[in-house]
Amino acid sequence: MASQIPPEKPPAAPGGQANGGERVSSEVELLKVVVARGGRQVSAQWAIHPQIKQDLKPEEWKEVSDLMAKVTGLVGARFAEILAEAEPDRPGNA
Repeated sequence: MASQIPPEKPPAAPGGQANGGERVSSEVELLKVVVARGGRQVSAQWAIHPQIKQDLKPEEWKEVSDLMAKVTGLVGARFAEILAEAEPDRPGNA
């Protein structure tokens, strides 16, 4: 099971306040998928919180890695498909 080391000072929640017993957020980003575009090139990457990675057994890490490779592949392919529909190739003057 993953453990969490809480931050010393949690960031203020959106619309929340930062001091004196006021509402704050203790959200931690555990998993992140980023799809980036560079011209017509699309790339998808993922990242996991270092503590979770450390807490996983090798077979669990392999399973997570395999699943996330599928996720980034699907998300990246769909993003590229939508991009191609929104900005079709223009005929050139070659």
